Formats: sequence, C-alpha cells, structure tokens
Amino acid sequence: MTTPRSTRPRLAAKDWVTAALDLVRTDGMEAVTINRLCEHLGVTRGSFYWHFADLDALREAITEHWCAETRAVLDGLVHLELLPPLERLRAMTLRLVDERSASVERALRDWARTDARVGDAVAAADLFVFGTVQGALLELGHEPLEARQRAGLLVYAGLGFAHGHAALPVPTPEEIERLLALVALQGL
Repeated sequence: MTTPRSTRPRLAAKDWVTAALDLVRTDGMEAVTINRLCEHLGVTRGSFYWHFADLDALREAITEHWCAETRAVLDGLVHLELLPPLERLRAMTLRLVDERSASVERALRDWARTDARVGDAVAAADLFVFGTVQGALLELGHEPLEARQRAGLLVYAGLGFAHGHAALPVPTPEEIERLLALVALQGL
C-alpha cells in the first residue's frame, strides 16, 4: 500500500516570488532568506532548490517580476491622460495614503540602493510620475518653470508620505485634497 501524496498543489516559481515580495513589503529585502521563505510557505529547502539555484536566482526573479509589474502600473497610468488634469493629480495622490502602496514604495526604494536593475526601474517610474504631474500642472495653466517646481513639491511630498508613513500622521484624503488645491491651483 502506498502513502497518498499531499493534496497540496506543487509550488511554482511564481509562488516563491510572491512569498518573497510579501516579505519584502513587510520586513525589507534582508528578510528574504531561504529558511524564512520555506517556513512561510510550509515547505522544505528542497522545494526552493527545485526552482532556484540559489538566493541570487530568486532575487533575479523578484527583480524581473517587479519590473514587469512596474511597467504594467506605468502603462495603466497612461490612461490617466484621459482625465482632466486636476482629476489626474487627485487619482495619483490618493494612492499615497494607501498603506500597501506606501510599504511597497519603501521596500523597493530600499532595495534599489543595492540592486541596479531595481534602481533603474524606480528611476524610470519617478521620471514618469514627475512628467505626468508636471504635464497636468502645465494644462492647469502654470508657466513651465512654475509647473516644474510645483511638480517637485508634489512628487517629493509623495516620497515623504511613503517614507514617513510608519512614524508620522498619515494624511487623510481631505488633507491630500487641500495639498492639491494649495500646490496645483493657488495663484491661478
């Protein structure tokens, strides 16, 4: 008589990447270890090595996954161009008060310091966001230099919200709206 195999489906490489990203989001890249992942997934180290040669190979897969995810998000933001400029800014800034977005932002920016590929993806995303914000401000009637400066205020405020999220008061949607009015509309 044979012993029945576990009814649990076999893990795929994507499952490992997803679990690793969960750890990155909650505890940072340094938390991604083979033992911790195995414990998190309830499997043995052999399962890990079935999919990856080593931790560096997993990190490469995480980078590829995150870069693809980032490109998809940026492609989705292109549809913001269909919105009026103030609505476009509102849609972008309201994401700043979401804890999941803030934790991902912090973890990936920390990771970007040690991984050039992730750093390149973060830089590309930052330039895209800055350009989108600046474009909306130009559409609202700001002169180019003023639009650039105001875009800087909004983008740097967004970065500050993400990094200060754990220690500072989280802005409410109403406070975000007032910030938008102050930076995007004041002086028109």
